[in-house]
Amino acid sequence: MIALSGDISVKSLEQLVEEVKGGNRTALEELIRRIQDRIYGLALRMLWHPADAEDASQEILIRILTSLSSFRGESSFSTWVYRVASNYLLTTRKRRMEHDQLTFQAFGDDLERGLGEAAEIPASSEQDLPIQEVKIGCTHGMLLCLDRAHRLAFILGEVFELIDREAAEILEISAAAFRKRLSRARSKLYAFMAQHCGLVNPKSQCRCAKRVDVAIQVGRVNPKDLLFASHRAIAHPERSLIEKVSEMEDLHDAAAIFRSHPNFAAPESLLPAIKNLIGSGKFTIMST
Repeated sequence: MIALSGDISVKSLEQLVEEVKGGNRTALEELIRRIQDRIYGLALRMLWHPADAEDASQEILIRILTSLSSFRGESSFSTWVYRVASNYLLTTRKRRMEHDQLTFQAFGDDLERGLGEAAEIPASSEQDLPIQEVKIGCTHGMLLCLDRAHRLAFILGEVFELIDREAAEILEISAAAFRKRLSRARSKLYAFMAQHCGLVNPKSQCRCAKRVDVAIQVGRVNPKDLLFASHRAIAHPERSLIEKVSEMEDLHDAAAIFRSHPNFAAPESLLPAIKNLIGSGKFTIMST
């Protein structure tokens, strides 16, 4: 194995790629660790369910590692990673939340169901996490009302705040085509939120705290197995997960609400799984 020179933690992604191509397994592990969270974050927003996002992230990472020889440095490695991930997420099979194409009309009808009888539940130590679960799960669900192409454009342009040139390069379309796609996605999503979402429109009847009991009754939220509110997030030195999500109530701006979602960390099992797959010999890291 080739020895690393210097502190591996300060090497750029591009430097790590060259080390990996040369057969350095320590650099390989560091490269995976550096990119897995951003891949998982994209997959989670595209597919909604953490388990599906983990499976997709594993497949994407394998594609990246077995295709390193095709990275020529013509763009940044981060851009190339997002391109590989985007291509996979646009073409992969439908996952559990996509089998029945969710529409804004159907989602709006669902949000209104049961609100007339529901009382808004004050946050408490018992209810706080389920409220956070509803907030994140519902806004993630809104993204599923967009088709994959528009969903991905919205995530790249509005949530990750990539400039149009970089996002267009990732999607391999023109900057003008990306702007049009993003504009259509914004228009549909923001119109829906202005009508139905109490986080954006204070006059809307829908409130996350009023949705908790309904969500539990129909099985969308399991208080004993929370998908989002108990999910490991990338550590923030100043704000906890609950504090960050709670800020959504004060934003009243659709784009800011999506950007305020926690940056969920990739599952701790992802890196060992990739290492085991590579160690099995089923996949080969392609060198130049």
